[in-house]
Order: sequence, then structure tokens, then C-alpha cells
Amino acid sequence: MVSILIAIIYLAFISLGLPDSMLGAAWPVMHGDINSDLSYAGIITMIVSVGTILSSLLSDRMTRKFGAGTVTAASTLTTAVAIFGFSVSSSFIELCLWSIPYGLGAGAIDAALNNFVALHYNSRTMSWLHCFWGLGATISPYIMGYCITGGFGWRNGYFSVSIIQVAIAALLFFSLPLWKRKAAENAETNESDVPEKPLGISGVIKLKGIFPLLIAFFAYCAVEQTAMLWSASYLVENRGIDADAAAKFSSFFLIGITAGRFLSGIIADRLGDKALIRIGIYTVIFGTLLVLIPITSTVALIGLIIIGFGCAPIYPAIIHSTPDNFGKENSQAIIGIQMAAAYTGITFMPTLFGFIASITNIAVFPLYLLIITLFMLIMIERLNSIMKAKNK
Repeated sequence: MVSILIAIIYLAFISLGLPDSMLGAAWPVMHGDINSDLSYAGIITMIVSVGTILSSLLSDRMTRKFGAGTVTAASTLTTAVAIFGFSVSSSFIELCLWSIPYGLGAGAIDAALNNFVALHYNSRTMSWLHCFWGLGATISPYIMGYCITGGFGWRNGYFSVSIIQVAIAALLFFSLPLWKRKAAENAETNESDVPEKPLGISGVIKLKGIFPLLIAFFAYCAVEQTAMLWSASYLVENRGIDADAAAKFSSFFLIGITAGRFLSGIIADRLGDKALIRIGIYTVIFGTLLVLIPITSTVALIGLIIIGFGCAPIYPAIIHSTPDNFGKENSQAIIGIQMAAAYTGITFMPTLFGFIASITNIAVFPLYLLIITLFMLIMIERLNSIMKAKNK
């Protein structure tokens, strides 16, 4: 039964990743069909991010009241309905309206599942959980691409993914007895995943070490999203690489994260979360230096892939270490706020780089990544120092 529940949790994280990369794949065609400006994709992304941040902040209360399984199932169904809404939208305003439930559902899934796995499973399971997110994010552009090139249209791309989401939501609802059984087992061993009282934002910010944790998480997501969004442009504009080749290698960054999370899962329980985070950060620094050094384009391409591998263990290891650092009774509230910090970094930091590049030069791309990564390292070591003093 335990293995069945883990498999269902992995499927739920595939469903979380599926819609994340669809808009980018479909927008070149979508914006013309709905008579919208090419730049308006950023507005849709912003609305989704705001919804995700709000539901992440509310996840403590929702999970406490309904349980992680019910929140995950209901939120998956919510995203399925929102994605279906995308498929039948005929205007930009409609897309914006459907983006609200999509963001709210995605944030609730992210926070509830991450906390559930952090509490009840090992570091390997957490790494592989996020590997399955990468699998979903990698598959969906192919679904969209097949529908567009096959003459079925972008609407059928979204409709196909909504059907997959509905199927996963149904499976999650059917699996609720397994979630309840797991909760009952934990209650017997005094390891309930739901705190007796919501900690709330005011309670979280009073915890020692919370600010270095949130800043480090914000910084990580800033690095990941900036690399995903701007690496192809950097390769074309600064390194003179052909646009097709640059797009291919920039996609290798996401493949590097997915493969890296699978590999890090194999060694996660031996090394522990702190070691995984350090190794990941130093790998990102090394890859960034390869991109920064003006030797050859090949070295820059290799550097981007290495950055992807370095990013792989950081996100899941930070989340998995949260119950150990701050207590199981506080983890749901903290992880919810971590998700909010993550999406804040995802939303604003790539935009900030775009502004900086517009007034300087896109050549500052690797320097921007390096500065944020070093800042993340400082915050992680500050957190480790606080936790060490606290446990003495």
C-alpha cells in the first residue's frame, strides 16, 4: 500500500509539471488566434504566480482542515478545470480569468505534497518527486507541439492535458483512504502531519533561521528561472550560436535538472540534505564560471548543462530538511511560505535581469547568476550556523 501511495504522489507531481511549460510552447500560435499582443504572455504568467503565492500562504490552514490528500485531489481537479478553460478561451481576458484557479490549484498542490513527502518519506523520495515534476514539464511541450504541427491546434493541446489532469484527480480521490491510513499510522506514533493549531505568517517569521531559509529559497528559484528564460537569448546574442542550437541546449538545462534529481535521489540518503545542497550550489557556481569565461561556445554550452545538474538537488533538499530544522509541527506553514518565496523569485527576478540587460548588455547573464548563487550560499551557511547553535 505504501508503494501505491508513493506512485500516486509521483503522478500528482507529474500533473503539477504538465501545464508549467505549455504556455511558452503554445503562445506563438495562441496570441494570433485570440488577437493578443505577443508580450501579454507575461501577464498570464504573473496572474498564475500571484494565485500560486496566495494558495501557498493559505496551505497551512487548508491542509490542517481537510488533509493533504483531499487538498491535493481537489487542487488537481481545479487545475484540470482551469486548463480546460484555456482550451475553450477565445480572448485574452478569458485566459486571465482561467489563470486564477490554475494558480490557486498549483500552489496548493505544491505546498501540500512537498510537506507530506518531507514529513513521511526519505530524501531520495523527495528528489524523485521533483524529478517527476521535470518529467511532466518536459512532456507537455511535446503534446502541444504534436497538436499544433499535426493540425489539431493549440486548443486540443490544452484539452488533452486537461483530460490527463482529470484522470489523475480521479485517481487521487479514489486513493484518499490510503492518505487517511497513513495519517492514522502517524497519529499512533505521534507524528501527525497536521499541526493542532495553524502557525500563521506571524508565527513563522518569529522562528529563528526562517529569513535565511526564505532568502536562500528565493535565490535558488531566481537562478533556476532566469537560466531557463534567458539562456537561449544569451547564447544567440553573446556567443553567436545559431538560434535552433541555442534553443536545443537551453532545453538541456531542464533535462539536466530532471536527470540530476533522479541521480541525486540515488545518493540522497547517504549524503544527507545539507551535503546535497552544498554540492548543488558549488556545482552551479562551477557551471556559471564556465559560462562566464569567454573561451569557446562549447564551454558555455557545457556550463549551462552543469548548472542544470547543480540545480537538481537544491530545491528538494531544502524542502526535505525543513521538518528537521524547524519541527514537524511547523513544517506545513513554513513550506507554504517557502513556496510563496519561490514563486516570488520566479516571477520578479528574471524580469529584473531583463531590465538590467536592456540598460547594460546580455553578457552580464552569467555574472547575474553567479552573484545570486553566492548570496544563496551565504544564506544557506547562515541557516546551518543558526541550526547548529540551536541544537547545542
